[in-house]
Amino acid sequence: MVQIKQLTLEQFEERIALTQFAFQMEMSTEGIEEARASFRPDLEWGVFDEQGRLQSMLTIYPFEVWIQGQAISMGGIASVASWPDSRRQGGVSKLMIHALATMRENGQTISMLAPFSFSFYRKYGYEMVVERKAYTMETAHIPPRVDVPGHVRLVEKRTELFSGIYEAYASQYSGMLKRDDNWWKRKIWSKSGSAAIYYGESGEAEGYVIYQVTNRTFTVHEWVELTDAARMALWSFAANHDSMIDKLTLTASMDDSLSFLVPNPRFKQEVVPYFMSRIVDVTSFVEMYPFSPSNQEEALLLKLSDVHAPWNDGVFRMEFSAKGSARLERMNGTGASLPAVQCDIGTLTALLAGNRRPDMLRRVGGLHGDAAAMELLERRIPNRHTHLMDFF
Repeated sequence: MVQIKQLTLEQFEERIALTQFAFQMEMSTEGIEEARASFRPDLEWGVFDEQGRLQSMLTIYPFEVWIQGQAISMGGIASVASWPDSRRQGGVSKLMIHALATMRENGQTISMLAPFSFSFYRKYGYEMVVERKAYTMETAHIPPRVDVPGHVRLVEKRTELFSGIYEAYASQYSGMLKRDDNWWKRKIWSKSGSAAIYYGESGEAEGYVIYQVTNRTFTVHEWVELTDAARMALWSFAANHDSMIDKLTLTASMDDSLSFLVPNPRFKQEVVPYFMSRIVDVTSFVEMYPFSPSNQEEALLLKLSDVHAPWNDGVFRMEFSAKGSARLERMNGTGASLPAVQCDIGTLTALLAGNRRPDMLRRVGGLHGDAAAMELLERRIPNRHTHLMDFF
């Protein structure tokens, strides 16, 4: 009989072998040793056969993610893989279900992952919450240089110079990671290239760009702007590279307005589906979630289906305070006098963490309910765009 167990330090080699095979990568000796130094077996789970051989694995990273301006504990699922002779035997399914219970125990009320297949992870309650815009523009399309008070300065890659700007920007979206120093060091500063900060007229840092110029291409690793002045100053800075480059590539949030602001918006723009999320513990998540205030207390009936997390499956009374807090109470009766909505956990995740509005979800058949309940949700759920600049 197969077993689900945490990995041990002694199983690092097995883990690396499966990683390289499943993700079609060949790690250098230096890369393997770096991975060994950062290996956290307490975050790694595997399915083992009767002989103790690792068949399938996944990792649960402990993160905090910004949701509606609040940092919430999140379980990041990554490195989901199986050997080919162990595939389609239910190993990954067992791990995914086990991961839900583990994340709940860890207080991680929401989970995120980068899917190899959206349809595969929808089976486990995940739903797409982050899409991004990918721009590729020739130098002729770069916004023209303008004079802006303040200045852009090339600076050293030091976390303390950038983290405050990043957090101010990240908290404006749902889905962005709350980064620690280790993440900056391992994931941001490990990229080649340069970094520049825009300091406004008051001397305050209002934006930055982390980028690399190679083969006459200006590749933006990160672009953060807190003000219109920062936007104009950073684009003027990018335009100053015109003699060195033929094109610029940039990944932006879905609410980015660049195409409206440039003289000629006919450059390549793609919408790229990116990350999925899933509410792990709906009761705890709702209690942490900052709903919009109202002039009175309100309630509705939520009929929620979740085949892989029985603690979420059922009928709940959802109470909203006038100040914007909420709570769920499991119902034994029908609560027939209340406005009611019905959906699965993926739809609820899209509603609360993916900025999909109630009316849109109703029209596509994901959310069912009476008009009063729909109107209540429309008022109570704040409208906040999603974005994610990181990958795991």
